[in-house]
Amino acid sequence: MVDKSEKFNWAVRVGYFSRAILYAVLGLVALTSAGRIAEGTDGVFLAIEDYPAGTVLLWIMAVGLTAYALFRFCSLLFDIENNGSDSKGWAKRVGHAGSGIGHLVLAYSAFKFANDSASSSSGGGAEEAAAGILSVELGGIVLGVLGVIFFAVAVFQAKKGISGDFMHRISPAAPSATRWLGGVGFCARAVVYAVIGWSLVQAGFFSQGADEVKTLGDAVASLAGEGPIFTITAIGLLTFGLFSLILARYRIIPDMDSSKGIPKFRI
Repeated sequence: MVDKSEKFNWAVRVGYFSRAILYAVLGLVALTSAGRIAEGTDGVFLAIEDYPAGTVLLWIMAVGLTAYALFRFCSLLFDIENNGSDSKGWAKRVGHAGSGIGHLVLAYSAFKFANDSASSSSGGGAEEAAAGILSVELGGIVLGVLGVIFFAVAVFQAKKGISGDFMHRISPAAPSATRWLGGVGFCARAVVYAVIGWSLVQAGFFSQGADEVKTLGDAVASLAGEGPIFTITAIGLLTFGLFSLILARYRIIPDMDSSKGIPKFRI
C-alpha cells in the first residue's frame, strides 16, 4: 500500500512535470509563433491543445499544476522546505504562496481548455479572479499587495539564479548541466514575475481594472516589442522548462509523516 508520503512525493513530481510542459511550450511559442504569443496565456494552451494527445496533456497539467500549487501552499503553512520562521524564512514562505496562487490560476486555465470550455475566452482565469477580488471591499489593496509579493518573488528568483542555491535541493545524481539551466531559467522567470507584479500593482493600487492583470503568457507577450530582452527571456523560459523536467526526477522532496501530514523533521 502506498503511504501518504509517497503519494505526496508523486503528486509533487507530476507538478514539476506539468510545469516543465508549461514553460517549455511558452518559450517555444514565444520564439516561433508571434501570432500565438500575442494571445498570451491562451495562446500557450491553444498550442498545447494542437499537439498529439494535447487534451490529455492539458488534463495532466490541470492536475499537476494544482498539485504544485498545493506544494507551495504547504511551504507557507508547514514550512516543508525548512526555511525557518525568521523574517527571511517567512519572506520565502510568503513568496512560495504567491507562486502557488499563480500556478493555481494556470491550473484553472488548463482545466478550462481541457474541458473545451475556453476556446472563445480572452484573458482566462487571471482576469476573472482579479475581477472577483476587485468586486469586494478592499479588493484593490489585496490585489496590490499580491503584486508586491510577486515583486519579492521576482527578486528571490533572480537571487536563486545567480547564487545557484537551488542546487541544495536537487539530488547529486542530476545532470551536470542542471546548474546553468536553472540559473538561466530562474533569471528569465524573475523578469516575467516582475511584469506580473507590476500588472497587479496597476490593477490594485492604481485602479486600472482587471483587464490590466497579466499571467505568464500575457507577461511574455508584453515584452514582444523589447527586442533582445524578449528573445533572451523566451530562451530562458524554454530553458526553465528543461530544468523543471530534471526536477521532476531529481528534486529532493521532504518526506511527510503518514499520520500527521507534516514534514518528519517538524515532529
